[in-house]
Amino acid sequence: MEVQTDFLVIGSGIAGLSFALEAAKFGSVAIVTKKEKTEGSTNYAQGGIASVFDPEDSFEEHIKDTLKSGDGLCREETVKMVIRDGPKRIRELMEMGVHFSHQAGPGGRLDLGREGGHSRRRIVHTKDLTGREVEHILLARAEENRNITIYENHMAIDLITRSKMLKQGIITRETEETCWGAYVLDAKENCVVTFAAHVTILATGGAGKVYLYTSNPDIATGDGVAIGYRAGVKVANMEFVQFHPTCLYHPVAKNFLISEAVRGEGGILLNGRGDRFMERYHPSKELATRDVVARSIDMELKKSGDECVYLDISHRPPEFIKDRFPHIYETCLNFGIDITTEPIPVVPAAHYMCGGLLTDLVGRTNLGNLYAIGEVACTGLHGANRLASNSLLEALVFARRAAHSSSKDLEKRKGEPLPGAPRWDSGNATDSEELVVVSHNWDEIRRFMWNYVGIVRTNKRLERARRRAEIIQGEIKEYYWNFTVTRDLLELRNIAQVAELIIECALLRKESRGLHYNLDYPRRDDRYWMRDTVVWL
Repeated sequence: MEVQTDFLVIGSGIAGLSFALEAAKFGSVAIVTKKEKTEGSTNYAQGGIASVFDPEDSFEEHIKDTLKSGDGLCREETVKMVIRDGPKRIRELMEMGVHFSHQAGPGGRLDLGREGGHSRRRIVHTKDLTGREVEHILLARAEENRNITIYENHMAIDLITRSKMLKQGIITRETEETCWGAYVLDAKENCVVTFAAHVTILATGGAGKVYLYTSNPDIATGDGVAIGYRAGVKVANMEFVQFHPTCLYHPVAKNFLISEAVRGEGGILLNGRGDRFMERYHPSKELATRDVVARSIDMELKKSGDECVYLDISHRPPEFIKDRFPHIYETCLNFGIDITTEPIPVVPAAHYMCGGLLTDLVGRTNLGNLYAIGEVACTGLHGANRLASNSLLEALVFARRAAHSSSKDLEKRKGEPLPGAPRWDSGNATDSEELVVVSHNWDEIRRFMWNYVGIVRTNKRLERARRRAEIIQGEIKEYYWNFTVTRDLLELRNIAQVAELIIECALLRKESRGLHYNLDYPRRDDRYWMRDTVVWL
């Protein structure tokens, strides 16, 4: 089966949906999403969107905070562009029907929150369910649009490139390497569908499931980075993995994040003895940037041997807590924790990739016809450490820019038929009776990544992780070519690829900066490492 479309969007989060709605003005759009439409990191984003709306705030201050958080590796041109464009994109969401929280009273202004690393209140939010509200509205608008078709339970396998088509004789002359769509697994029908497209957009989100503990949903297996890298796309800054300092620690809870906004509203961190400890690590205490807070918690846990620390906001009025954090309050209450009267047990967890597929200022990669937007992309906005709530802002801004840039690409080829793509060839593949190997490899990757390539690293740990990754990669290749493609096998293949990229980038960076902390190179080294803003493979 083959589907032909002008724009193929792989991923249905805020980046993919925003792109699709804008691109639909110029042509047909197919959105491929590997699970249900709303199952993605956007839906789990609690904090909000950082942008300048306070009259006492300024673009210059937001830019300064972003550059400071990025620890010397931000691309300043990107930072300025995203921040100055931000208010327009947020107003567009309002016009679509997103109801951001406002202050009480007639004509109330936006109720702006504050998070770590921000010098001002500038977080636009809908209580503590911002991602879900934005996703709901964007999805509703996409479903209403006749130019957009959404394919649920479809998972991208690999990109279709010009070199693959040349190899199979579909084209007869070598030109610039380009992308013409993707092979996609239809998980319900258990078949591979060829999606042929003039423009392909990777908007698959992050890779938190590469680690044992993560705030990400189960689908965050680094698919976009892996399939892009396999097609020859440059990958940058993968060593910078942001660990959110405060994930709920509970034997039954799964991936539940305690928003940074809780600390922004006065929450304090306590160790097992009930002592406030952040003042020993940074003058900004709980409002230090995420890398500092996560590393401080990690050090406290290693010193004490405790399994968690505690985040306490119970000193604020109960009604304020319930109104500002209704979802967090109700969820914790379901686990037997009343956050209005007791502290919340928390631990750090893998949260966000600051690296990814290297793009320009419109989301274009080095592979022709291929764009990357959202968390899968490395645009230069985040540098060595993402400033809280800049991620949804980046997705909105780059989605629009990519849509307009790619529409011009499409216009140049208007009337030009898509070249026929080769059908998927399963060869002699058979169903595997040893799926236990897949699950064991998956578990091993996540454990050695957490233990050896986590918040604090050493060369010895990284080398050990590299050796394990090489062995598992060999086993996966054997499975991939001999057994029928399944979602489990594809996800294992992708997390193994992403794990390898994180390890390689971490070994290349011989300093400590931002989210990358190596005990063998504990200091930041601007003499060498400021020469290039990225480590890329």
